[in-house]
Amino acid sequence: MMNILHQCRVAVFGLGGVGSWCAEALARTAVGHITLVDPDSVAPSNINRQLPALEPTIGRPKAEVLAERFAAINPDGVFTPRVEAYSPANAGSFDLGSFDYVVDAIDSLSDKADLILRCTDAATAPRGAFFSSMGAARKLDPGRVAAAEFWKVEGCPLARALRTRFRRSGVFPARKFTCVYSPESIPQQGDARANGTFAHITMTFGTRLAALVVAEIYRRTH
Repeated sequence: MMNILHQCRVAVFGLGGVGSWCAEALARTAVGHITLVDPDSVAPSNINRQLPALEPTIGRPKAEVLAERFAAINPDGVFTPRVEAYSPANAGSFDLGSFDYVVDAIDSLSDKADLILRCTDAATAPRGAFFSSMGAARKLDPGRVAAAEFWKVEGCPLARALRTRFRRSGVFPARKFTCVYSPESIPQQGDARANGTFAHITMTFGTRLAALVVAEIYRRTH
C-alpha cells in the first residue's frame, strides 16, 4: 500500500481553508506526487483557518509555502506548486488526465463548474476519481460534515448554485461524483456579506476529502 501511495499522482485545486488541510493530510499519508494549485498569497485574514497561514508566511504564495512544508514532511515526495488560478482559459495546461485523483476546493463558481465538467468527462477526467468540496462557510458542527453524490447534496447553497448553473446552461457533469458538504445552516447576523468559518470546520472538510482519496486508492488496489 505504501508503494502505491508513493506512486499516486493527485492534484488539489484551491489551497484555502479546505484545500490546504486536504493536501496536508495527503502528504502525511505518503501520497508521493501532489500538484498544488492556487493563485493567492497568504493574508492575515487567513490565519484563523488556513494551514499555510502564519505570521512569517504572510505575503508568500500559498502553493509554494505548502510545497516546502510537504517536502519537509516527506523528502521523497514530489510537490509541485502552481501559483495560478484554474480557469477555462488555462484548463488544458493542467492535463487533468495525467492525474490519478483530482480534488476540487475552488471558491469561484464559474471555475469550479468548469473543473467539475472536465473531471467528469471521459476525455479529460483523471484516471481514478474526482472529489469536490461544497461550501464550508457558516458552519459550526463538524459532526454534520458528510459525503454524498453531487445531486443528492442537501442544504448547501453552493451545491444549489452549481446545479442551477448546469440546468441553465444545459451542460451537465457526464458522470456522478462525490462531494463533501454540510447541511447545517447558521442564521446570518450583522453584516449580510459576512461568510466566514472556523478552522475545525475547514479542517474537517479537508481531511474528509483526503479520506475519500485514500479509501478510493485502497478500493482500487485490493
